[in-house]
Amino acid sequence: MSAQVPNLPQHVAIIMDGNGRWAKNRGLPRIEGHRRGVETVRTTTYAARDLGVRMLTLYAFSIENWKRPQEEVGALMSLLEYYLKKELQTFVRDHVRLRTIGRTEELPAGVQEVLRSTIEATKHFTDYTLVLALNYGSRTEVVDAARAYAAAVAAGKEKLNDGSWATFSRYLQTADMPDPDLVIRTSGETRISNFLLLQAAYAEFVFAPVLWPDFTKADLAAAIAEYNRRERRFGLTSEQLLSPAKAAAK
Repeated sequence: MSAQVPNLPQHVAIIMDGNGRWAKNRGLPRIEGHRRGVETVRTTTYAARDLGVRMLTLYAFSIENWKRPQEEVGALMSLLEYYLKKELQTFVRDHVRLRTIGRTEELPAGVQEVLRSTIEATKHFTDYTLVLALNYGSRTEVVDAARAYAAAVAAGKEKLNDGSWATFSRYLQTADMPDPDLVIRTSGETRISNFLLLQAAYAEFVFAPVLWPDFTKADLAAAIAEYNRRERRFGLTSEQLLSPAKAAAK
């Protein structure tokens, strides 16, 4: 059963950091850290669902990651393809919907094929969604959205003077997704690395010291508990957030 937590974050996004350092600390090749990280993806996917989260977005491969050594990039793509093939039937059995954000059309053909088949096989599930950010970068997303919005204006589908966040956000890759409530970064780094920059404008951030391969359900629960201790005001005052009854009683 999912945990009964007040103000539970419905959408949690995670920057999975620390695979390389995990391997280095153990005198292992970096790819071993990535292999262990894949196992953590599996456990965290179900841990989030068990804790009551409705959507989990994982920053799996950034546009900047192409700059890494070609051998490591190739190994990451192979691991991604292996993971998706291995999990397909589990996703179907457990009603986990898979989605992606990012320029997935630039990924290797084998990865694209298994992504398409997994997305198609799970598209009807509605209770829980896993989103993989693949070949994703928020700045690139904004550039793509601006280009699409400008084309829509030129075609007469949008009016430039009527532009608003509600209108423009429909051209982002996350158009029909809720904004993240909670963003977690592992490994102790305190930056967000071009991840959901606009969508996370009002998200709560937790920077966990644990390296990603060591991230557990308890760590996720602790981050959610920290989120639950915070007051999300969205530009309002604490008093404005009170219900009329509570405000009258003060």
